[in-house]
Amino acid sequence: MTELPDQIRACRLCADRFAATATRHPPRPIVWFKPGARILIASQAPGWQAHDKRKPFEDRSGDRLRDWMGLDRDTFYDTDRIAIIPMAFCFPGYDAKGSDLPPPKICAATWHDRVFDWMPDMRLKLVIGAYSQRYHLGAKGPLTDTVAGFRDHLPDTIPLPHPSWRNTAWLKRNPWFETDLLPVLRAKVKEALR
Repeated sequence: MTELPDQIRACRLCADRFAATATRHPPRPIVWFKPGARILIASQAPGWQAHDKRKPFEDRSGDRLRDWMGLDRDTFYDTDRIAIIPMAFCFPGYDAKGSDLPPPKICAATWHDRVFDWMPDMRLKLVIGAYSQRYHLGAKGPLTDTVAGFRDHLPDTIPLPHPSWRNTAWLKRNPWFETDLLPVLRAKVKEALR
């Protein structure tokens, strides 16, 4: 099993798909996990900046997520404590209008069972975005309903919106996220890392 991260880094299943996007980029899987991690960040897919820098959440959305979790950069990027496992390990590209394409389903179908079997010590799962929530939680309704019902998934799972700047309006329309959910999130993160 020690070769699993290297197998994912070498994956080229989506090379033709990515070559056909507006960005025409090669696959560049970002692997950010180790077996002993206590917290899983189950996200959607790396963005362009993460693809370019080869580091997940290396952008303003990462700053916001770290703030939500109450973590500094060193702790957040410590793979012995936190695993970041997206629905797709590569940036999926942009469409002709400049919007992110959805994560290719083949990535999760190919890798997720093996990855999660390799991660026995997870204490807390943060499920970010609608794609991830459908996969991990079986969510069928709107993201707002899933996140508002976060207590239904406790004690070991918390659904979150994507921390992108594009969701700033959503955060303003849903002040309960900051007042009700974030204190629970920060307490659960501290507890999981003990």
